[in-house]
Amino acid sequence: MALSVVDLYKSVLPRTNCRDCGFATCLAFAGKVVSEQYPLKNCPHIPPEVLVASEAELAEQYAKGLWLRRDLSADALRWAKERAASLNPVDLAARLAGEIVEGVGGQELRLPYFTGFLRIEGTEIRREDGGELGRYEQVFILNHLAQGGWRRPTGIWKGFIEFDNTVSKAVTMQKAVEAPLAVRFAGKTGELRQRAEAVGATELALTGGTAQISLLLVPLPRIPVALLFWDGGGDFPAQAKLMFD
Repeated sequence: MALSVVDLYKSVLPRTNCRDCGFATCLAFAGKVVSEQYPLKNCPHIPPEVLVASEAELAEQYAKGLWLRRDLSADALRWAKERAASLNPVDLAARLAGEIVEGVGGQELRLPYFTGFLRIEGTEIRREDGGELGRYEQVFILNHLAQGGWRRPTGIWKGFIEFDNTVSKAVTMQKAVEAPLAVRFAGKTGELRQRAEAVGATELALTGGTAQISLLLVPLPRIPVALLFWDGGGDFPAQAKLMFD
């Protein structure tokens, strides 16, 4: 029988909240054990025979993924790899403005990425300079392989919220990217420009724009991104805005 957090708390743990396990309550400890595979033996007050039986039950439910906290980045990467698995590298090179090169295991797609290059073999991606790629970074690139590059940039800039079906994503963009950028570089426009230029940013001339800094970044061919920054002052806080073509 699988052990839920409540089962573990009621039937296995002493429910004394002694904190000998390092947690404030037995219930908190139970949640960590069930959802994150925290060692049950870290509770020193479980009888040995109960510990052995409970660990066996937990091992079974861990193997089935029951009640485990999901690793969302791993799930997203797995899904993105499935989408891109059947793509033809030669077709991708023409569509995404990359090139086909010979790698250790055969043909690879070489794709400009900021100031460097990516090497892509199947759904495996690595930086040509040996640098690391995060999971969500790989998800972004794989999604671009699957559906990007069909349309050429037009020179018309839009905020994220102007695209279809992106209202919730626009809120996330503002909270997770734009607001932290504004806070981090308030009063530090020189550093912002320096860091942006280090990843290939160039000046962007926008007609009628009021931003103190307007920069163009091209993370991948045919994906221009504009970074606008207002340093604020007085009663007005700094603001950052990303625009897309």
